[in-house]
Amino acid sequence: MAYSGVFQPGDKVQLTDPKRRHFTIELVPGANFHTHKGMVPHDDIIGADEGSVVTSSLGTEFLCFRHLMVDHVLSMPRGAAVIYPKDAAQILIEGDIFAGARVLEAGAGSGALSMALLRAVGKEGHVYSYELREDHLAYARDNVEEYFGERPAHWSPRQGDFGEVTKEDLDGPVDRVILDMVEPWHFLETVKDILIPGGVFMTYVATVPQLMNIVEGIRELQCFTEPRSWETLLREWKVEGLATRPEHRMNAHTAFLVFTRRLADGVTPPRPQRKARR
Repeated sequence: MAYSGVFQPGDKVQLTDPKRRHFTIELVPGANFHTHKGMVPHDDIIGADEGSVVTSSLGTEFLCFRHLMVDHVLSMPRGAAVIYPKDAAQILIEGDIFAGARVLEAGAGSGALSMALLRAVGKEGHVYSYELREDHLAYARDNVEEYFGERPAHWSPRQGDFGEVTKEDLDGPVDRVILDMVEPWHFLETVKDILIPGGVFMTYVATVPQLMNIVEGIRELQCFTEPRSWETLLREWKVEGLATRPEHRMNAHTAFLVFTRRLADGVTPPRPQRKARR
């Protein structure tokens, strides 16, 4: 799929009607998009610029834009729950996922985070995606390949137990590790062994007991910095003159993110100073 320029055959296009309902189609010469609002020939879109308007056979106007990554993530088939865009964005920035980075994720799920990581590290970097279940890994492969049009050469999707991964499996240590699994605290020794000193380690956990276990596990191992944890709440606003107000529905809790960095070998972290309890 092209990322810019006029629409071409094979592009995924999102049509938006006057009620802001979205319809995604893949452009095929000679094909037609049928809706209760009328028919739209694909040929009316092919060759037009992004941001164009097409009119159906019944007179309904549709805005035409290419499918963005966020549209693909929220509409793609899922074997496991996806890491939502608001959390993926936090992982990319807080985790400092840079061009050329070597990143390992465990718990590939449906491939949502894999796509974001692959775009961020670029062809100079590499992403290793481990998944224990073959059916989940199949969804991840299909979704990533559909988005990029092929399997990226800088991606290694692998089925296996993350606890058995070694530096030799990865051709050396990695710069970043991201875990999205039920009990990540069981794999802290593995993270320690494969992550470079100064490397970033992040986890994505859904519940308070999970949050407590991973934070205490990181502290007990004493080879990471004092962990930070947070959640991100996203609320859109409806802007209509004097009726401007928050939307009734919002993307509230999805998961907690935990951030820490690996210390150099043989270093013990300074004891954090906390306020005395009264």
